[in-house]
Amino acid sequence: MKFKIVFLIAWSSVLIALDQLTKIYVHTHFQLHESVPVLEPIFNLTYVRNFGAAFGFLAESHPTFRKIFFMIIPPLAVIIILSILKTVSEKDKWQIFALSSIFGGAIGNYIDRLRFGYVIDFLDFHYLQFVWPAFNIADSAIVCGVCILMFQMFFEKKSTTSQTATTTNIPS
Repeated sequence: MKFKIVFLIAWSSVLIALDQLTKIYVHTHFQLHESVPVLEPIFNLTYVRNFGAAFGFLAESHPTFRKIFFMIIPPLAVIIILSILKTVSEKDKWQIFALSSIFGGAIGNYIDRLRFGYVIDFLDFHYLQFVWPAFNIADSAIVCGVCILMFQMFFEKKSTTSQTATTTNIPS
């Protein structure tokens, strides 16, 4: 259990620090909606305030509902992540990494909600007419963590299925 907790604290602290430092920089050096090309024509740094969840989900909902929802969900997610982490084997480094990434990302965005009532987004990818909603380091950590968990579940299930098929096809 010691490795899991030490890793969770270390990795999520790095993510939170990187997330908060980049957001502070954008918040103090950019005007709202200011955009600076970084890699034309696909990537800009653009200061956006996200009052909703991922991709602006719930941004148009009643402010009181949003405030309550976004004050309750991140602590609940943190409790769930810690509960799951308890059951993970110390050998399962990828799952520990994924859960720690989600944990750090959730806290990074929660800090913004506590400080400002919204999340600062600034990573702005687009190509021709396609525009991906702006996001931040915390969002990236959450998405990467979820993708790793999904990848693991898919291949674990596939491995278990093929193992079962192999053992049931052995002639007696």
